[in-house]
Amino acid sequence: QVQLVESGGGLVQAGGSLRLSCAASGRTSSGYAAGWFRQAPGKEREFVARITWSGGSTGYADSVKGRFAISRDNAKNTVYLQMNSLKPEDTAVYYCAADPELVLSSIWYRVHYWGQGTQVTVSA
Repeated sequence: QVQLVESGGGLVQAGGSLRLSCAASGRTSSGYAAGWFRQAPGKEREFVARITWSGGSTGYADSVKGRFAISRDNAKNTVYLQMNSLKPEDTAVYYCAADPELVLSSIWYRVHYWGQGTQVTVSA
């Protein structure tokens, strides 16, 4: 089991930045791929970004490419999502996700471990 706890959400104006953090605990020593999803009201949970255990490979949804950056510090068991040039359409609950796989699936129902979510609200 892997437990995930997100932090760093909040209210920001359009064009601003936020950095989300995800602290992992539990069975992390064997390695895990991680990533971020988001869910806006009335919409399905969608993939945002992912990173391999080594951090050597990342992937992004087209909607955030060039604006968001995912990274990790395995010594701290923490994954980050730096969000720049935020837009009102980025408003959602952001969830940290993880799996004991090489690459995290971009399909939410194939992911095993989830955080509780953190709200990000971008005002126009």
